Amino acid sequence: MAPSSTAAQDARTGADAGVVAGTGAGAVTGAGAGAVTDADAGAGAATDAGAATDAGAGAGAPRRIALEGAGVRLSALLAEPADGAPRAAVVALHGSGMNAAYFHARADPRLSLLTLGPRLGYTVLALDRPGYGRSASAVPDGQRLAEQTRTVRAALADFAARHGTGAGLFLLAHSFGGKVALTAAADDGVPGLLGLDVSGCGHEYAVPPGAVSDLDGPERRRRNWGPLRLYPPGTFVAGGAFVATVPAREFADLEDWPRVLDTAAPRIRVPVRFTFAEHEGWWRHDDTRLRSLRARFTAAPRVVVERRADAGHNISLGWAARSYHLSALAFLEECLVRVEAAPPGTRVS
Repeated sequence: MAPSSTAAQDARTGADAGVVAGTGAGAVTGAGAGAVTDADAGAGAATDAGAATDAGAGAGAPRRIALEGAGVRLSALLAEPADGAPRAAVVALHGSGMNAAYFHARADPRLSLLTLGPRLGYTVLALDRPGYGRSASAVPDGQRLAEQTRTVRAALADFAARHGTGAGLFLLAHSFGGKVALTAAADDGVPGLLGLDVSGCGHEYAVPPGAVSDLDGPERRRRNWGPLRLYPPGTFVAGGAFVATVPAREFADLEDWPRVLDTAAPRIRVPVRFTFAEHEGWWRHDDTRLRSLRARFTAAPRVVVERRADAGHNISLGWAARSYHLSALAFLEECLVRVEAAPPGTRVS
């Protein structure tokens, strides 16, 4: 480790702490990851109204709330516009081995979706998926994908009943969170859904699914992060805020994902956008496979597949996070235009 290199020092700190990405392909965490879960469990101090303000949070800062999800109480970070009702609500779903703070980068505030969204008029809800944050004590082994889909659908219904969502909900999801978003969106399973934006999740793994949990050390870090220069200094020092232990049951559905997506994709009837980082290591994303991925969404009115330069798998933590989040919100604006410009009496899914 070069003493003069802050980025290199941070990266080594993160690697030594076992900071690894959440991926639909699975992830592992190292020493200290459980401390994040313990800290997030503090969201259980939420009031009966389902919300509690973080200690020391200033005006406009994300606050913690709790939502009812089909018998499992989930924690979340919520950030709302300071001046009036939101144009729409962005629901952010993290990947394996992460938590809601993945969308609130601390190394550089400009990269935080929870900061950017409200400034542009959107509510942003970053949910701790089942087995993370508050629910880690209730379901320590987590839930399989179908169970998570039901839980998240119920939690979003609870959120919409108690908070303003403007024109509707927009799912922005990473890695395993992308799997939950895609399955939740099928069959109009999320009322008021405007569209989906998924990063770090595809159809065909770049490694055999059965070998994912066996990858270790530099190979796993390479696939999770890509070149460490892609992340701001301080990213890995702040890793304790966003890493978490991966619940065991998340590994159960790895090999079945291509079949699950083949079943869900034709039943999604809202616009969909996929983003693959230049240095994405878990999913194949050559032109042929991206055409194949797009073709599966036969009922979606629009399917966009993009690549993001100078980004690794954990795109919302890197230097490219702001440009990625802006492009995702631009796609949301296009989804809003589709609703606003629809002929009178037309039902827009």
